[in-house]
Amino acid sequence: MTSPLQQKIKVTGPVVVTANRLADGAVVWRTAAGTWSTALADAAVVTTAPDALALLEGAHERDTDAVGPYIAPVVKGADGRIEPGNRRERIRVEGPTFALPSDTPPTDPLPA
Repeated sequence: MTSPLQQKIKVTGPVVVTANRLADGAVVWRTAAGTWSTALADAAVVTTAPDALALLEGAHERDTDAVGPYIAPVVKGADGRIEPGNRRERIRVEGPTFALPSDTPPTDPLPA
């Protein structure tokens, strides 16, 4: 299997580097300062393969903070905010696409 850093990366629009924080599994994005943030708005957005690879390499250099970094597409929303560029990333940001049992309030117990 080829390392992500050795693969040819095709970038066709704006992308970010994302991963999961090692301490708690939270979704994080690589910032221009080389740190991780839980806010997509803080992510470094790049549009070329060399820039995307540089962000990815920086993420791999110190892998004690986050696990599984990869390049993910983003889009600019109508208001200029950065938004996830595909369904997978939307789910990672917004959570499941269906209500979980824990989201439902408990029902009243049956009368005695």
